[in-house]
Amino acid sequence: MSEHYSSQQPMHPEQSIPAGTRKVGDVFRDVPLTRTHLQCCLVLFFVFAIEAWEMMIIVYTAPLIAAEFSLDALAVGNLIGAMFIGMLLGAVAWGKLAERIGRKRAIAWSLATYGVISLASAFAPDYSTLYALRLLSGVAAVGMMVVTFAHFQELLPVRHRGALTVYLASGWPIGMLLALGATVWLLPYGWRAIIVLSSLGGLWAIAVARWVPESPYWLASAGRQRDAKAAISVLSGGRVQIPDDCELEVDRTTSGRQRELFSGALFKVSMLQITVNFTFSWGYWGLQTWLPTLLQQRGLSLPQSYGFIALSALCMIPGYMAASYLTGRFGRKKVIVSFISASVLAGYGFANAQSLEMLYLSNFALAFFSLGAWGVWGAWIGELYPTSLRTVGYGWAIFAQRVANVLAPSLIGALIAYGSSFNVTTTIINAFLLVTVILAAFMPETEGEVLR
Repeated sequence: MSEHYSSQQPMHPEQSIPAGTRKVGDVFRDVPLTRTHLQCCLVLFFVFAIEAWEMMIIVYTAPLIAAEFSLDALAVGNLIGAMFIGMLLGAVAWGKLAERIGRKRAIAWSLATYGVISLASAFAPDYSTLYALRLLSGVAAVGMMVVTFAHFQELLPVRHRGALTVYLASGWPIGMLLALGATVWLLPYGWRAIIVLSSLGGLWAIAVARWVPESPYWLASAGRQRDAKAAISVLSGGRVQIPDDCELEVDRTTSGRQRELFSGALFKVSMLQITVNFTFSWGYWGLQTWLPTLLQQRGLSLPQSYGFIALSALCMIPGYMAASYLTGRFGRKKVIVSFISASVLAGYGFANAQSLEMLYLSNFALAFFSLGAWGVWGAWIGELYPTSLRTVGYGWAIFAQRVANVLAPSLIGALIAYGSSFNVTTTIINAFLLVTVILAAFMPETEGEVLR
């Protein structure tokens, strides 16, 4: 239809969409923010927190595992990287699977299978078995990261999409804090008890199945018109009703095949976002995986290092809040470039800190700006693609992140094992953030645009 519904149009108690053909993205200009959206935000927020918990728990328990199995720094780095190898192997497959079976089912299956495999890893009798099970848990768990953001974006009104997606990303520091708290709380009982508790996150699949609707975009793309209209009605609190003779449609210029990401107009944006995901993840994860060890090099005990990490995680939360507010005012690109640039400066200060106070201050600034940027980046990726390629594009983004996650812990571990100084190690890590800033400047802006 040619008639345009402004996002500023006053809402009536019930709004009926005229008959004809209507793009789902245009409908979401009229959908108000409702309690259902906030419920979805809460449920999916904890999905991302569980993902963060699972990714970080092996980092925090690594000293305990190393002590039991007599592992050196290289073996620990490889164990930390095992889950990321699994995520690397599963990322692209989960993106394609979500296009076939739906966003909601993909997230629920990812949660459930990760819980079972993670639980089994708590009873691993030796290093080899633990490594294999952590790898398999990565294959299962990566589905949460690939699908959750795309799904949430496809449930939100256009004008609230950026800000709320960044808030969803703030589940990361919450997951870190929960993982850290569980580690400290269960420390006397050993790493196996900590992993058992971590595995219970798989039960959250029940909450996803019960309280999160399926994406109307995906339902329309799958030809399930009645279900798509019902989902929009639920999300709008009954205020947007679409009659039976109005057909919902999404962008059908692509069919969801992997190779379409790397052809035509999508080639440049796909290569850019994949490279940014690699450099940004290396710069962030290269530091985080070895932060307890690097801090011990500076004279902090292991408990002091955990306290340092907890304070850093708390500093991430206002970073997300600031980024959420600013992305709606200035767009994705300006926030990303400015926040990562500030992260580069903070990382330089961290690498060259001459006092404990400067070490704390620079790392807290690094946490504030880098995680705020991650929140906006998570929103930006899905907006680059049409519905049929959205989770496929996310799959490749997570694939690139996991390549960095696999390489960074092992190579940083090698630097540490061969006596690299704190300053040299952190400077190498920080260089990747600088490259990220340069690449992000070439990405297309998507703030305020409808999803295709």
